[in-house]
Amino acid sequence: MRADDVRFLFAYDRWATRRILKVAAGIPDEEWSEGNRIDRRGLGGILVHALGAHERWRGGWQDHESSGRREDAPLATVEELGEAWDAEWEMLDVYLDALPDDLDAPFDGLPIWQTFAHVINHGTQHRSEAATLLTALGRSPGDLDLIDYAETMANE
Repeated sequence: MRADDVRFLFAYDRWATRRILKVAAGIPDEEWSEGNRIDRRGLGGILVHALGAHERWRGGWQDHESSGRREDAPLATVEELGEAWDAEWEMLDVYLDALPDDLDAPFDGLPIWQTFAHVINHGTQHRSEAATLLTALGRSPGDLDLIDYAETMANE
C-alpha cells in the first residue's frame, strides 16, 4: 500500500462520515441520545465512539498522549460532533501529508498500513450501524460504498 492509497481511503472515510452527519443534523434529541440500540449504544454514542477511536489511533501514529476517551464525556450534539470531526480531519491531513511511501514500518507490532486499514474498516462498521438507525427514522444517507465515492471523484 502506498501513501496515496492511504490518503484515498481516508478521503473516502471523510466523505462517508459527512454524509452520515448531514442526515443526522436536526434529529430529535431523544433519538440522538437514546442508548442501547446497537452494541449498548445509540446513534449519538455510535458516532461519538467512531470519532474517539479515530482520534486515539491518529494520536498514537503521531506519538501523542491520549486526552482520554471522548465516549466518557457527556454526549456531544450532532453539531458539536461535526465540529470535532472537522478538527480531527485537519490534524489527520497534516499527518497524512507527511506520510512516507514505505508504510511497512511497524506500529503496535503490525505494519502501519494495516492499522490505517483497520481505522477505515472500523469507521465503515459504525457508519453502517448509524445508517441503519437513520434509515429506520426515514433519514437514509444513501449509498456509502467505496465505489460510490470513487465514481463521484472520477466524475468531478
